[in-house]
Amino acid sequence: MTIEEEIFKKTKIDFNKIITYGFKKENSLYRYSKNIMNDTFKVDIIINEDSKVIGKIYDLSTKEEYINFKLENNLGSFNTKVKDEFKNILEDIKNKCFKKESFIYEQANEIAKKIKIKYNDEPNFEWEKFPGYATFKNSANQKWYAIIMNIDKSKIDAKAKGEIEIIDIKLDPTKIQDLLNQKGFYPAYHMNKKNWITIVLDNTVSDKEIMNLIDESYRYTIKK
Repeated sequence: MTIEEEIFKKTKIDFNKIITYGFKKENSLYRYSKNIMNDTFKVDIIINEDSKVIGKIYDLSTKEEYINFKLENNLGSFNTKVKDEFKNILEDIKNKCFKKESFIYEQANEIAKKIKIKYNDEPNFEWEKFPGYATFKNSANQKWYAIIMNIDKSKIDAKAKGEIEIIDIKLDPTKIQDLLNQKGFYPAYHMNKKNWITIVLDNTVSDKEIMNLIDESYRYTIKK
């Protein structure tokens, strides 16, 4: 994970604030530049059309990109100082131009917002060891009806890898078997595979379909 990815994880950009901050729009990009280290280096921050933050440092004497501060085995005192100044700029941009989100990816945050609107339930981050895991509980009896987790995709698909977010929900076992034949659905991770199913939150399955399934899961928590 890059420095930028780590700092801007679980955040969402406010485009009005980045303009006020000093970013300039260049076609589909936004750019911000600042000199550091007594004007010997220039930090160049770009936010692309996917809202991804990309930072670079240039040596103003050579006009070439300076990458030594990114090399883990080359962090002497000078490179550490350059890296710290770079991170301070990114942290300041995050604090002033981005808002905190509960989850990493857009669909996970959208589902959480829809759950809040429909059931008035917030995500519960219960485990210090797993800060990306959040349960959703029926507030009347504290029974789980959904859990969002960030995992490596290899845990549910041996042929894939990379960080993803998933949601586990409880459904009728017969329905689970039918859904497992569709894209985006997997045997439940971390839960009983007979009664729970995993959905990858990468927009393969629409918000509407996921919310309909969450409604079914929620009904299991209602006392009869």
